[in-house]
Amino acid sequence: MSTAAVQKNRRHHLITALLALAVLTPSLYGFAGKFIEFIHIYRGESDGVFAITPILNYLLASVGFFCLFCWAMMQGMFHNVEGPKQVMLDNEARLDQAS
Repeated sequence: MSTAAVQKNRRHHLITALLALAVLTPSLYGFAGKFIEFIHIYRGESDGVFAITPILNYLLASVGFFCLFCWAMMQGMFHNVEGPKQVMLDNEARLDQAS
């Protein structure tokens, strides 16, 4: 792999990481604010107990999706997201020529 390709790959990863932070930071801030609000409701009022089940479900689902996302990243499933589209279009063109 050439030096220019390595630099382009690093730049691509850096831009992706920065965009992910730009999206995830406000989302995390909003979620943390709601989570703290629900904890205050739970501790302050006996009627706030109803809020624990949706919070727990949301947290478990979020952790599950995060684990799946990390697994997919480690398996390299996001390295060539355009590849399957190109293969499909090439196969379609080949089938059109055959008929």
